[in-house]
Amino acid sequence: MSLYTALHANVELYSCSMQVLNLAGKNATEAYDPVHPPGTLQEHLPPESKIGAIDADTLPKDEAPKEEKHQDVDPLDLDSLLNVDEIEEVATKQLSRKTWAYYFSAADDLISKRLNNEAYRSILLRPRIFVDCEECDISTKILGCSVGSPIYVAPAAMARLAHPSGEAGIAEACVKRPNLQMISNNASMTPEQIVSSAPSHQSFAWQLYAQIDRAKSEAMLARVNALPNIKFVVLTLDAPVPGKREHDEKSKNIASKLPITSAVQEGSASKPGSQGKGRGGIGQSLFAGTSPNLTWRRTLPWLAQHTKLPIVLKGIQTHEDAYLASLHTPQVKGIILSNHGGRALDTAPPAIHTLMEIRKYCPEVFDKIEILVDGGIKRGTDVVKALCLGARGVGIGRAALWGLAAGGPAGVERTLEILDEELKTAMRLLGAHDIGELGLQHLNTRAIEQHIYDGPARLEKPQMWMSSKL
Repeated sequence: MSLYTALHANVELYSCSMQVLNLAGKNATEAYDPVHPPGTLQEHLPPESKIGAIDADTLPKDEAPKEEKHQDVDPLDLDSLLNVDEIEEVATKQLSRKTWAYYFSAADDLISKRLNNEAYRSILLRPRIFVDCEECDISTKILGCSVGSPIYVAPAAMARLAHPSGEAGIAEACVKRPNLQMISNNASMTPEQIVSSAPSHQSFAWQLYAQIDRAKSEAMLARVNALPNIKFVVLTLDAPVPGKREHDEKSKNIASKLPITSAVQEGSASKPGSQGKGRGGIGQSLFAGTSPNLTWRRTLPWLAQHTKLPIVLKGIQTHEDAYLASLHTPQVKGIILSNHGGRALDTAPPAIHTLMEIRKYCPEVFDKIEILVDGGIKRGTDVVKALCLGARGVGIGRAALWGLAAGGPAGVERTLEILDEELKTAMRLLGAHDIGELGLQHLNTRAIEQHIYDGPARLEKPQMWMSSKL
């Protein structure tokens, strides 16, 4: 048996399956476009699947009312937005409820998501006086990439849900300074499309979720290796299985039920039915196909066979794992302290806690690999505190998506501009002319120290922690 679904005013033929029954005989363009890279149909469907043109007026009308945005908004003056919270407020009004739920959602009770930001507020700054603060330079290097700011865009999936320009729009916003952009494995555009307009000096990284079918990951690595703007690979480890994101699961996600994957390669996205009855949401469907069996002993050697790019391990949440990562140089050049934006294990520690834990138990790690952080960044003062504790770069994920939703590429640029200017102000008031002058002397961390892990270091037998079961 066969059934038909209309896309882009053409009829495409699919074999009968439960995955597309809800869109059979309907125009699926609106649900399909925001979550699939342009060209996906041509790449994954045989030519005979395209039946021909159709008069859209002859298609059955959806009886359900069209999903509305949270609220209609007046034309926006981006310069009137003065902080990241105001940008998020505007974006929330612009987005559909389903998209908002996916971007906003976090695991369980959202405790880790909340703590990601609150932890920064518990650290006090120690400004110095009688310091010439006329000039301030926030440029730096991240993994050898010269950037105009330590603030980078962290991997964040499905940017075209926020704005048609998608990840390419974020790249457009990052070129000015430039800021480093880490491209999500589940981007809504292909890596080639995202970097196509980038000048040679603009740097990107590629996030990798290793797939159960390793051949799919290997094929993607081959594509990434051929793009000179992509400077390193970010292997994500903090979400081997998806967290329970209730805001996202409560939204009925039509797009996740389409038979074509919504990520840049087939197999890393939508395969409904594997999450269990009643489960769903964009986040759940994007994780289907992701491998949960990565280990120190097997995965890094496999990765070395398929790319010579430097490797950054994303999702470090303990000093032990930071120490183990430092034992895998020169292949591993850096780590990202992250709890996946609070979207994986709720009550996992904020990145700033892990940063302090590393400084407490194994400070030598700072001399061996670069340490980046993400999660909860809303102010330039948050950025400066992470830098003072030894972070080389500070990532924003949701904030970039909110900016994109609020004003397209200009909205992302405004987000980065706000944070950069706040960072410069904080550094000047601390008496630091450049990032190299920031240090522990600028912080009072006493209030937060009681929340830092205080058990045994457990670094005496690292080989035990790298056993095949880890």
